[in-house]
Amino acid sequence: MSPLRTIARWLLGAGLVFAGVGHLTFARQSFVAQVPAWLPLPVDLVVVASGVVEIVLGLSLVLLPRWRVPIGWVVAAFFVAVFPGNIEQFVRGTDAFGLDTDLARGIRLLFQPLLVIWALWSTGAWKAWRDRRRVDAQHPPIHPAGETR
Repeated sequence: MSPLRTIARWLLGAGLVFAGVGHLTFARQSFVAQVPAWLPLPVDLVVVASGVVEIVLGLSLVLLPRWRVPIGWVVAAFFVAVFPGNIEQFVRGTDAFGLDTDLARGIRLLFQPLLVIWALWSTGAWKAWRDRRRVDAQHPPIHPAGETR
């Protein structure tokens, strides 16, 4: 891993831990504002559970470098999974995190894909997937009849 990717992974991990702590403490009401109304779970449970998940993922990014590639995929999936909350905040026009205009809430929506990319790049998950596809393309499996697919 390059030093730049390592630093980016640590920063992402620290950001997740910070956000997770916010879920459980100082920013709890702001996170409540993002829970989709259609979700059939108690709002507080969603906020607390997602905060705990963020803390675990953030610590994993920093403390488990050997597992960074699978953790990167899990973090990226987490960012995709919570994206409906950002959409909910935009659609309902809920003020939270200082996002008090539709423009500000709309711009925030654009940053979620960047978090997915950050998770995949900083952990080397995307590179590992591309490298694996390249190897598989160069060495197709041989089947019992000797044919390749």
